[in-house]
Amino acid sequence: MGKGGKSHQEGEENMAAWLVDLNTLKIQPFKLPPLGPHDVRVRMKAVGICGSDVHFLKTLRLADFVVKEPMVIGHECAGIIEEIGSEVKNLVPGDRVALEPGIGCWRCDLCKEGRYNICPDMKFFATPPVHGSLARQVVHPADLCFKLPDNLSLEEGAMCEPLSVAVHACRRANIGPETNVLVMGAGPIGLVTLLAARAFGAPRVVIVDVDDYRLSVANNLGADGVVKVSTNMQDIPEEVERICEVMGAVGVHVTFDCAGFNKTMSTALTATRAGGKVCLVGLGHNEMTVPLTPAAAREVDIIGIFRYKNTWPLCIELLRSGKIDVKPLITHRFGFSQKEVEEAFETSARGGDAIKVMFNL
Repeated sequence: MGKGGKSHQEGEENMAAWLVDLNTLKIQPFKLPPLGPHDVRVRMKAVGICGSDVHFLKTLRLADFVVKEPMVIGHECAGIIEEIGSEVKNLVPGDRVALEPGIGCWRCDLCKEGRYNICPDMKFFATPPVHGSLARQVVHPADLCFKLPDNLSLEEGAMCEPLSVAVHACRRANIGPETNVLVMGAGPIGLVTLLAARAFGAPRVVIVDVDDYRLSVANNLGADGVVKVSTNMQDIPEEVERICEVMGAVGVHVTFDCAGFNKTMSTALTATRAGGKVCLVGLGHNEMTVPLTPAAAREVDIIGIFRYKNTWPLCIELLRSGKIDVKPLITHRFGFSQKEVEEAFETSARGGDAIKVMFNL
């Protein structure tokens, strides 16, 4: 992912935000690979910061993925086509596109079954050793670049990536008009899961968090109820009681744990009604101690999700039609200078009133 030359049109050097060491980002030249026949060269215009980007910055690792050499960061992105490969038929220079960041091998059984998101040879923006997209330009397969309708901004195009996580989760959990939904965690993924569950027809969506500000945002986005909780495991029985009161008599059919901690997963398994489902979306803890046996005795199913598959067309349609509005989630905007890149990541890492931090390139 790192050979090639400069911009064909302007001869300018392509610059990118490189993760060069612990807590160290530097804007440096990024040589693009040669344009293949099925590739496009895209000028990046909007790139969002994800929690995984911050995690890589702070620790140089995420689960089994370790940053061993400098890497371009970023994967939530949209831009404008500058050049197309010789075999590209569906896009032309000037098209505004949202980019799906993961490239499956298309040879393994999982890819052939359509589950390319769990391909063992997946090449995914800013997952080491693959470079990301916080750059002036990137080269990407044309079939992973999705044209945006005129009524959507490039920022909304970049938001298709986090929204895709929520859409994939709702599909996996079969959310519909008879599914009451509980969302654990009101961070960016929890909030888009709230929006997606509503768009999928969930009649009642309740969201839980430790932070008053995040819960107020959830309220403004249309949550039917919010419950403030603690980080203390001893509080789970009382908090589950409150969650069930807020949800109502029918109870919780599906819980999305968008944090992935001992406490959130324990709460989810306890609060979900018999015969329901818990979908683990957030991957906070690698190992957990949770009340699995009581949940199994009530036939509560546990579903895992990893990223997404075949979600961009639906995400774009949900945004185009107005069924989902992600614009309120974009709370902070920065340009693409060394100082602003550092400030943007500090803002995102601090949390507080920052939900989605976006670069405008």
